Amino acid sequence: MAALGWLTPRRRPATARSVLAGEAAAEAARKSALPEEAEESAAAPEEAGEPAFPVAGDTRAAAFFDLDNTVMQGAAIFHFGRGLYKRKFFQRRELTRFAWQQAWFRLAGVEDPEHMQDARDSALSIVKGHRVSELMSIGEEIYDEYMADRIWPGTRALAQAHLDAGQKVWLVTAAPVETATIIARRLGLTGALGTVAESVDGVYTGRLVGEPLHGPAKAEAVRALAAAEGLDLERCAAYSDSHNDIPMLSLVGHPYAVNPDAKLRKHARSLDWRLRDYRTGRKAAKVGIPAAAGVGALAGGTAAAVALHRRRR
Repeated sequence: MAALGWLTPRRRPATARSVLAGEAAAEAARKSALPEEAEESAAAPEEAGEPAFPVAGDTRAAAFFDLDNTVMQGAAIFHFGRGLYKRKFFQRRELTRFAWQQAWFRLAGVEDPEHMQDARDSALSIVKGHRVSELMSIGEEIYDEYMADRIWPGTRALAQAHLDAGQKVWLVTAAPVETATIIARRLGLTGALGTVAESVDGVYTGRLVGEPLHGPAKAEAVRALAAAEGLDLERCAAYSDSHNDIPMLSLVGHPYAVNPDAKLRKHARSLDWRLRDYRTGRKAAKVGIPAAAGVGALAGGTAAAVALHRRRR
């Protein structure tokens, strides 16, 4: 996998690195996409009072789904980290380093470039020298152990409606593209856009291609994939829980806020975007708080590591 996790999101416009990350993600997604099915079936209608969407047979439309807290409860890399730790993939000192780095980001609320680079380098160092095939094989096992039961049924139904309409459905996530691809395949989706880690001859080098696929980089990935696939973004849909994905949501003609954090909910209401919330009561509060705090994949992996470390003690 590309890394244990990714850094706290940065609020800034697209840069050359985010464009590079987006284009790399789009290329990787197309290479790993499932073959198109010949069958098409009618799309399920939306809630009462809303026009039928997606439009059956509109193949210039597609759907883009954020992963963490949108399709899956929690962060995918959180669950992946649990699986790797169970397999003694990491040393305790590496886990401790991740925990302190992420704690600093969350508590300080600022993003020192040197601190961020150090955290990113340490994450990538864990997979450096490992074969892509090794991590893919482990990822398949971990999906069955920790992820399969954490898919939101409501969001899964939304994705299925697009598939039933004959449209492609892509995951778009800061998680490593290999993890995202496994999840997409298990859910029967078309493919996934994720963070791309450089590999040579099937072995990870410890470097990223561009930067983590987050915020503006997600939008660039969707833009690049749409151009390559001949999609009309105005006819496409995007789904996310986080305000960090507003750049991606703003690209499409049909943006949805799913299990939204407070900032995204406010933004969505101001623009009359559609809202879907599959959480209830305390569960909604528990899931919403880390989303609003911008907790990414690194936070999930760190939390898993700390929790497991405490249990051992």
